[in-house]
Parts: sequence; C-alpha cells; structure tokens
Amino acid sequence: MKKSVLILLAHLFAITVALGQQPAFIEKDLDTYIKQGLKEWNIPGLAIAIVKDGKTIVMKGYGVRDLKTQEPVDENTLFMIASNSKLFTGTALAQLDVEHKLSLDDKITKYFPDYSVYDANTTALLTIKDLLGHHLGTGTFQGDFTFWNTALTRQQIMDKMKLLKPMAGFRQTYGYCNSCFLTAGQVIPVVTGKPWETYIQDVFLTPLGMDNTYPLSTGIAARKNVAKPYSNTFTGKLIELPYDQVDNLAPAGSIVSCVKDVAKWLTMQLDSGKYNGKQIVAWQALQKTRDENTIINSRRQKAFPMHFRGYGLGVVMADYNGKQVFWHTGGANGFVTNTCFVPEEKLAITILTNNDNQSFFEALRYQILDAYLGVPYVNRSEAALKGFPEEVAASAKKTADMQVRVKNTQPELPLSAYAGRYQNTVYGPIDIVVNKKELQIKLNGHRDITARVQYMDNGEWLMTYSNPAFGIFPIKFKTENSKVVSTEVKVNDFIEFDPYLFVKEN
Repeated sequence: MKKSVLILLAHLFAITVALGQQPAFIEKDLDTYIKQGLKEWNIPGLAIAIVKDGKTIVMKGYGVRDLKTQEPVDENTLFMIASNSKLFTGTALAQLDVEHKLSLDDKITKYFPDYSVYDANTTALLTIKDLLGHHLGTGTFQGDFTFWNTALTRQQIMDKMKLLKPMAGFRQTYGYCNSCFLTAGQVIPVVTGKPWETYIQDVFLTPLGMDNTYPLSTGIAARKNVAKPYSNTFTGKLIELPYDQVDNLAPAGSIVSCVKDVAKWLTMQLDSGKYNGKQIVAWQALQKTRDENTIINSRRQKAFPMHFRGYGLGVVMADYNGKQVFWHTGGANGFVTNTCFVPEEKLAITILTNNDNQSFFEALRYQILDAYLGVPYVNRSEAALKGFPEEVAASAKKTADMQVRVKNTQPELPLSAYAGRYQNTVYGPIDIVVNKKELQIKLNGHRDITARVQYMDNGEWLMTYSNPAFGIFPIKFKTENSKVVSTEVKVNDFIEFDPYLFVKEN
C-alpha cells in the first residue's frame, strides 16, 4: 500500500518536473499569443498539440469551429489535414519495402505496365521513389485544376498524367505533385490487395488508437465536432466554403483528423516507430522516409536559422538552429495545417486551422521551435503579418472594382457567338452557354461547379465560380474575323497557378 503510494507520488513528481521544464513562452505566453494571432489573422478556430519527452504538454482548441453556431474548437475537433496525409503514404510504402514486398526503386511500370508520363524516357526510368520525391519535372500543383474536387477516378487521373508537359528536366528540380503521390499510393493495393484507405486504417490508424481519424473525406460534413472551412481570399470577408471532395487523390491528401489523434502519430515518430511500447512501424522504414530524396534549397535563410531543405518520402527536412527538423504542411480549401517533429529534442507539434488565407499556422510553429531550440525571440506572427492586411484589402478592392464594372454593357459579339464547347488538352471539355443576359461556364470534369460570366467592358468579363474557393477573375475571349477562338480560364492559386487555354470547337 505504502509502496504504491510512493510510486504514485514519484510519478506525479516526474510529471510536474517535466511540465516545469517547458520554455517560458510555452508556459506563460502561448495562450495570449494564439488568441492574438486568431484575431489579427481573422482565423475562426485553431487546435494545437505539443508533445515533449513522450508526454503531451499542450493539447487545446481555440476559437470556434463554426461561425454561425459559435461551437468551440477542442482537441477532438476534426479538420482536413490535406497533405499531411502524404507521410502516411510514404511510410506505408517504406514499410512494404522493409518487408520486401516491393522496392522503392522499382519502376512504376512494374505495377502499371500501361502507365506513362509526357516524356517516354522519363516513363522508362520513373520509380516509386521518384513519384514520392516531387521531381517529375512538372510545376508545383500542375494539373490540380483538372484533378482537385473533380469526378475523375484515381485511374483516370493517372491516365491524364501523360498530358502534363514538364516545366523542367526529370530529377532536376522540385515541383510539388499531388498526382505523383496518388500514383505511388496506388501501388499499395497492387501489392497488398487492400485499397489505400483500408491499408492505412489497418496498419496505422487502428494500432495507434486514432479512433477519430478517417482516411477519406467522404461524409465529413455529417461527422460530429467538425470544423467548417473558411476563406477571405477574394472578398476580404470570411466565407464558408464547401468541403473538398478529394478521395480520388486520397494518398496525397484525404485524411480527416484532430490534434488528439495526430499527436499519437507524432509520438510514434519520436519513439522510433513505437507507441505505448509496441512497434507500429519498423525503425528502418521511418529512416527511409527521412532520407533526403530531393533537394529543395541549399542557401541560408534570412528570417530563420536554416541552411538546407530537402524532401523525403512525404516529409520536409531541414536544419534549424543546429537541429534536424521534419515537417509538412497541408492545404485544403478552407483549411491549412501542419505537423512537425524534432527527434533530437523529442519534440513534436501539430497545428490545425480553418481559414486557408493566413500564415499564422506556420508562424506559430516557428515560434514554438524558437522557444524549444534556443532561438532569440522574434515575434514570427508580427513579422509575417507585415503588409498582409493590405494585401487582403487590395484583393477585396480589386474584386469590388470588377463587380462595379458590370453595368449591362454589350460585348463585341452577340452572346450566342461565345456559346459552345471549348477544349483543353489536359482538362478536356467545358461548355459555355447563354443564361439570360450573361454566360455560364459548365466545368464538365467537376462536381456541380459552374462559373457565372458577366460582361464588364473593354473586352473583359467577370467570372465568378459557384464554389467561392475557386475564385473571382477577369476573363477575355480571343476573336478572329468576328469569331470566338479561345479563352483562358484561371482558378485560385491555392489550387493551381497557371491558367488553362480552352479552344472553341467549330
């Protein structure tokens, strides 16, 4: 009896000592810092977890998950973690490599003989590791307008990758590629006989007790305690967005989770693949995910104590004030999130937020790293905020100015001249139809997304997507001999940077 009491007291003392050794910023300033950040960056809600020395030091929600109901965020609130899903895929493939069920150096054509990319030589050389390393040669987000939130199947996305013309040489640059991660992830069902989502559930989520984590985004709106997605990119005011439907890109970004569960995943990362004493992932597999696969940057950073950045198998690695840091960010429409771990310090961080137009989620991560790794205090949020409110205001003014230009003015040609089917090599067809006194674009590849097109002046039209996440843009039609030839269609940079040229069929 006395012995058990002494053990309990010793245990409580150890916890007290551990908690008392946290940096002053964490113990005294974190709450105020986060609350101020939510206000300054116009973020409805945020959830955070910090793991240190095997213990969860911070696990808390701030703000609200829903602006209408004002329901609060807590440690169980669900967010789309988007590209933080990638390390699950990379780890799964690395584990299968350790189990000798595949090799990361296998050619992708070993598993998909008919698969091809734009360049035949690249197709012949392309490996699983290449796909996980973002060095196909395509530009960052290239193809995502075609793939993100669309009705295409996973196989159809893979088939369309041969239409993505590279912007650089194979294995020469870093170009972030969601469809590459999808393709690599699709090797898992070939090797294991289980769909990606089932394998991730069986191998990671269930053993880790991540009972409030879902591999697919389907049904997210109906789940309990789920954050609503918001953005103020184009109007300056927070607008609720529809939930993304990205299960067709699942290995690249479909997981829905909460900080309570993500903390379990990160605790496993810090303990060489173990969780609660049980080996969940082989240490050799984790090492493979953390081996640098692609160079991102090798120049000293001005604002941060970093010199080198690289990409492994679903995770970024860098030096930070002399320590090796691993992290990833995730962005779905209305959500930006991050995960981070520093094995040398037995430190991990995850931050989940529900406004996609802000940098506070990253400023906060760096602020926490600074506190633990001995970097002199600089207010990271304040530094990142400089000029940002002006950018938001300028974007809102640009949108408002375009809307004012819609004055029932007549375009150069009758509306019927602009109507018809337009083709883009990658995307496929869109249809432009007359809708009363304006035009409407039907995005045939997407689920129920259209765009309203209203004439402004000087040959410019205002294009407003039915899904606010896609944006509001000016659009022009190219004409020759009083006939419409083509138009360029733009979407939010958050989805893809470059516009698509659509050519009108005769």
